Amino acid sequence: MKRFLLVLLLLVTAAGPAAAEELTLMLDWFPNVDHLPIYTAAQKGFFKEAGLEVEILSPSETTDGLKLAAAGRVDLAVSYQPQATIAAAAGLPVHVVGRLVAHPLTTLLFLKDSGIQTPADLSGRPIGYTVPGLMDVLLAAFAKVNAVEDYQAVNVGFAIVQSLSAGRVDAVMGPFKTYETVEMAHRGMKAGYFELEKYGIPDYDELIFVCGPQTLEKRRAEVEAFVAAVARGIAAVREDSTEALELYFKAVPDADRRTETEALALTLPYFADDQQLDSPRWQRFADFALAHGLIETPVDVNRLLARP
Repeated sequence: MKRFLLVLLLLVTAAGPAAAEELTLMLDWFPNVDHLPIYTAAQKGFFKEAGLEVEILSPSETTDGLKLAAAGRVDLAVSYQPQATIAAAAGLPVHVVGRLVAHPLTTLLFLKDSGIQTPADLSGRPIGYTVPGLMDVLLAAFAKVNAVEDYQAVNVGFAIVQSLSAGRVDAVMGPFKTYETVEMAHRGMKAGYFELEKYGIPDYDELIFVCGPQTLEKRRAEVEAFVAAVARGIAAVREDSTEALELYFKAVPDADRRTETEALALTLPYFADDQQLDSPRWQRFADFALAHGLIETPVDVNRLLARP
């Protein structure tokens, strides 16, 4: 019997630890401190401890992540609550599995010396937007609620600050109050902005994690392990943001240390406290979206939000 147990132990030892489950995650934007808990989870080994090996990808276009996740071409993607709501209304098969940033960071951003004091001052002006199919739609709702008339919507993509400084547009829908404002200050530009939740847009989860139905069905355990590891990453960022930043800079060496450090100080209060997906809160936003033309079909968020 002892000999049998010894042989069994040798076989298990020779086999080594179980191979990590590979997951692909596509970000919503280029890497920045909004994603810090993800990189912290990777660098501190939280994904590894959960039996995961996570490949972090950057999108070519800002709309790529959700579409690729819905199609199963990536396992997970970072997205936005409004984007997921619009996708669900359009019949795109997508499920929300977790959250990263729990309140809006998105603003309608402009130069402080542009003479813009109220939303109505934007009437008749060119206004940029960042994410096609999301921020242009959100801009339309904002304009409707705040009596902005006869504006011209312009897709500026990633070129937010450049488009403002060159006078291509007078404002941009989509920049974060915690990031682009910092970048503008470093360029000697004073930022002004309208916070959406103070101008008629319901509170929502800014950054979320989504996946397609096949991924949720076949890899639910891995998806839940990923979300739990990110939650640990958020806790670690809160516990020691300086260490987390250094780990991030190690993973993303080309990042602008000054900008990212200042942006993190502004972003830190907005990271999700938990991974609870609040159905009534999501439904309020979906109902607003329907009432104000962001979507044409009602969305039952209970079919959108994944449950354990």
